[in-house]
Amino acid sequence: MTARSRGREGVGRSAMKATMPLGEFLVAYLNRAGVEHIFGLPGDLVLSLFHQFGRDRGLEIVTFSHEPAVGFAADGYARSTRRLGVVCVTYGAGANNVVNAVAGAYAEKVPLLVVSGGPGEAEASIGGVHHQVKDVGSQLRLMSEVTCTAQLVEHPELAARQVHEVVERVLSESRPGYLQIHRDKVDVPIPVPPEIRAWKGRFPRPASDKRKLGEAVADAVTRLRKAKRPMVIGGVEVFRERAERSFLRLSEKLGVPVATTPLAKGVFPMHHPLHMGIHIGPFSPKPIQDRVRKADLVLALGTQLTDMNLGAARPQVQRDKSIWAAEGRVNVSFHTYTDVGLGDFVTALAGEKLPSFGEKVPYCDSLKPLRGKPERKLRVNDVLGELNAFLADRSGYHVVAESGDLLFGGLEIRLRDGLYFAQGYYASMGFGVPAAMGAQIGTGKRPIVLCGDGAFQMTGMEISHAPRRGLSPIVVLVNNGGWGIFRPVTPKQELLDIPNWPYAELAQEWGGVGFVAETAGAYRDALRAAHEVKGFVLIECRVPRDDLSPISSKYIRESARKARAKGAS
Repeated sequence: MTARSRGREGVGRSAMKATMPLGEFLVAYLNRAGVEHIFGLPGDLVLSLFHQFGRDRGLEIVTFSHEPAVGFAADGYARSTRRLGVVCVTYGAGANNVVNAVAGAYAEKVPLLVVSGGPGEAEASIGGVHHQVKDVGSQLRLMSEVTCTAQLVEHPELAARQVHEVVERVLSESRPGYLQIHRDKVDVPIPVPPEIRAWKGRFPRPASDKRKLGEAVADAVTRLRKAKRPMVIGGVEVFRERAERSFLRLSEKLGVPVATTPLAKGVFPMHHPLHMGIHIGPFSPKPIQDRVRKADLVLALGTQLTDMNLGAARPQVQRDKSIWAAEGRVNVSFHTYTDVGLGDFVTALAGEKLPSFGEKVPYCDSLKPLRGKPERKLRVNDVLGELNAFLADRSGYHVVAESGDLLFGGLEIRLRDGLYFAQGYYASMGFGVPAAMGAQIGTGKRPIVLCGDGAFQMTGMEISHAPRRGLSPIVVLVNNGGWGIFRPVTPKQELLDIPNWPYAELAQEWGGVGFVAETAGAYRDALRAAHEVKGFVLIECRVPRDDLSPISSKYIRESARKARAKGAS
């Protein structure tokens, strides 16, 4: 079996020379790696490097108004394209501002390269340098906590290999990495080793151990042939490993119900007749919970044991009744096979002669049916249900969900051919709008953003950059006057209130189109109108203060029940 590769060969490849200035090398290297966009903000200590990136060499710099948005946009870009996202910010005040976004990318395994500037050797030697925290090395130590590798590029003879090693780790581990390049080093000539000059822009991935792969597949086939009521649960690694086609082929060959975890929504076609819905432990629709309990074998592919995926509960699937493949290993009941990649395992298993169960699968969600007249007052359930009706016969959209109530509510959305993106584990508010713009830059697909008013007031203003970049997100903004998801569990309600902005009017002032919807009919009309608009659109959906999505309501009731039980014990 031949090794596969991550990354792609650069389209506008820059020539690498035996000796060249560090800044020029970095541009040529990223070009070779297939990087086309760099997300960043200029600052004095990174300005010379920023100018290198900004020259017409196949790299386009994408700027926003604040570093958190830069990080979230690069995340959305890398998450949606499965390619390297690059962030360039200044030292200290810039890099510290982007730490939260980088931490989220680390937690959710998104490949980002973060490049920061820094003070020159002479100015650093005098003591305090502006933007500095404790000492010059504070930034490097801080970044080392939220990246897979963080390196200061200070020795010219090692610089090219440092860059190469950091990018290789970023792409092989699918986590952020950090390079700190001080401003007096940008124009310093560095040697470029022959093997890096000959590099084709790709990194080999470790191939699965053939013998272990064969035994794991044979063991799995034996279990599947004995099963009477198996089912499949797909996880986010199916998407990361680009194994969707093999996953689909395997599921169709078995003909059993397929559920996905919250992080993996969209790895299996949402309108496929075998798609049962989202499995989120005790917060799943009851038919999904019942079907998981009745399964005598669960094929869990690429799923991760996180509290969000499990619904903050213990796993409902018992190990002796499962085949679990993730993170380079396969567990068939109590047999463990290491050094077996998920993509290899799914592809090989799909090629086997397997039983076909031909089960009829009902799709399940937690939404209440849409009833009543168009003039009925809008509620979150209607926001989601009407969006599903809108998307039922329209293609070409991705959905990006903001953290908070809409993270759970977004799990109810069904797309014809798009994907669903959210920080489903790290769950930082402020992700939605900038991540959606980054995803549209990377994929060209129009995003629909599900966002609460609280999260919008963090980073939503970045949508003002959409017109000059030709971006056209549709922001469905649910306005309940504050941090609504916490209202059921917060005694002092005034702590959750936020100012009521004129959201639709602001959208108009920023160069987009704004709508206000207080009824189901007005919202339905706004969605149809938004579909025809070429630029960005914001639909302000005014709902009752205490209204929440169905899954959020379940989550809060269960949390309250656990708290009461703990207090009574």
